[in-house]
Amino acid sequence: MARTCQVTGREPGFGHHVSHSHRRTKRRFDVNVQTKRYFVPSLGRTVKLRLSARGIKVVDARGIESVVADLRRRGVQL
Repeated sequence: MARTCQVTGREPGFGHHVSHSHRRTKRRFDVNVQTKRYFVPSLGRTVKLRLSARGIKVVDARGIESVVADLRRRGVQL
């Protein structure tokens, strides 16, 4: 599925647009996904990740090495 964070696993939420007359139509709450490049010293190259805003904060807090190790353990292709 598109618009998914590789680190946190956040996906779009679904709901309704509610008009003034209270008619409801389907809508989608997309995740704030950004494409970020990080240099990973253990791999000796840069890695492109699709991260949500919260995912970027996780990488800042834990470090790219730890995050990449978890992704590889899960079998994510980098």
